[in-house]
Amino acid sequence: MGNVFGGIGHSYSRPFHWNGNDWANFGYLSAGTLALFFVDDEFDHWVGGFEDDVPDLLVDYGNEYGSPENNYMITGGVYLVGLFTKNEKLRRTGVLLISSATAGGFLQQVSKRIIGRARPRSGDSSNVYDPFHIDRVRNYDSFPSGHAMLAFTNAYAIAKQFKNPWVKAGIYTVGLVPGFARIVDGYHWISDVAFSTVLSIFIVESIDKYLDSKYNEKYNNQAKAVSWNLSFGPGTMGVALRF
Repeated sequence: MGNVFGGIGHSYSRPFHWNGNDWANFGYLSAGTLALFFVDDEFDHWVGGFEDDVPDLLVDYGNEYGSPENNYMITGGVYLVGLFTKNEKLRRTGVLLISSATAGGFLQQVSKRIIGRARPRSGDSSNVYDPFHIDRVRNYDSFPSGHAMLAFTNAYAIAKQFKNPWVKAGIYTVGLVPGFARIVDGYHWISDVAFSTVLSIFIVESIDKYLDSKYNEKYNNQAKAVSWNLSFGPGTMGVALRF
């Protein structure tokens, strides 16, 4: 638990130690989120056109897997398996999962109460806000997406243990399902999910580097082969992940 809280504190303190590249990445995240803000309503309308064609099983899985109670049951299970089997790599992965989920979960809970963005299912457009509430105001707590953040945090952390790019891609795809499900179900806009997904990567990477000094088992060298690139053009915006 010392490593869990140490990792959380480390991730929160990182902005005070960012260099030029780190601020550039934050700028890309902000610019990409802002660009998606302008198409949130159109994207939601487009999704509504095929909402009934999405299998209920997929949507139910996305909504359940990304919930906090199920998330901690899974992440805690990973650590316990590593503990009882004396597998340091699994223990480290469990600590990474728990600390990343906690850091991201607390951050999004505070943020959504401050921002107070309307959810699609509220009936309001994406630019309607009811900010600064201590208590949760349902249907006005859309940004960011907790389900998307928790699910992709797990996927990104677990994928670090594998070298095969196809295995990584499969795990990433599973981790993206909850975010997609929340959009289909009208709980979130595309910008909510995109921001939360990328932010979860930042959090996992920062905590993983902290754990390098706490565990002999290291797999962080695999993450250095992963790069994210944004590309812009007339009427288009693209994100490329190389691994």
